[in-house]
Amino acid sequence: MLFHRISWWRMRILISNDDGYFSTGIHALATSLAKVADVIVVAPERDRSGASNSLTLDRPLSLRKASSGFYYVNGTPTDCVHLAVTGMLEVVPDMIVSGINHGANMGDDTIYSGTVAAATEGYLLGVPSIAMSLAGREQNHFESAAEIALQLVQQFQQALWQEAVLLNVNVPDLPIEQIKGRKVTRLGRRHRAEPVIRSTNPRNETVYWVGPVGAAQDAGEGTDFHAIANGYVSITPLQIDLTHNQQINKVGAWLAR
Repeated sequence: MLFHRISWWRMRILISNDDGYFSTGIHALATSLAKVADVIVVAPERDRSGASNSLTLDRPLSLRKASSGFYYVNGTPTDCVHLAVTGMLEVVPDMIVSGINHGANMGDDTIYSGTVAAATEGYLLGVPSIAMSLAGREQNHFESAAEIALQLVQQFQQALWQEAVLLNVNVPDLPIEQIKGRKVTRLGRRHRAEPVIRSTNPRNETVYWVGPVGAAQDAGEGTDFHAIANGYVSITPLQIDLTHNQQINKVGAWLAR
């Protein structure tokens, strides 16, 4: 049986990501959390960054086990968590941790992020979930993000949430001793993305590359951007209700005309 409890306090944690089962970040995360929990890794077979909350509905999924002991799926991050929780595991995990993503997932990034999507699927299935990302271009300090993840899991062990929670966590790409602390933040906002990049392939066909993300627009104090820029871990609680409640009456009045 997967997820045997070794003792009454030892958690069962499902780990996934969007960078693939072979990524540096997921290995660092699994190694760190294995110190305090029974972990199992179910991740995409290849990089699925930007996959968002997509499910594969047009073909069957396969589940295979790598020499590392990690399981991999020919699907999206959401597929991985959905498959694991609803079909693979005999016991629902106590927590789902996604990451460690290669790069930040702040502000508008969360809409597109496969890392956040994997955690979101856990949240929708009623499991407390955390999305972990290392915010920086150099990607030198996965051990710092792994240590922060371990701290959060240990806090969860000591004070269980009575409801499902979805946390988006970004960690500065710094040595752990240089991180100033942790801040609970809200999502910032970016400017619109850069235009697509037009190019020509070897067959002389016009192709387009999606351009880079825009610069931060709403990055003031209290946002995830501000926390990371100042050397703090950003922890943002997310929700899934997309209803624009303030416009319900306005749309009703518009339809009644």
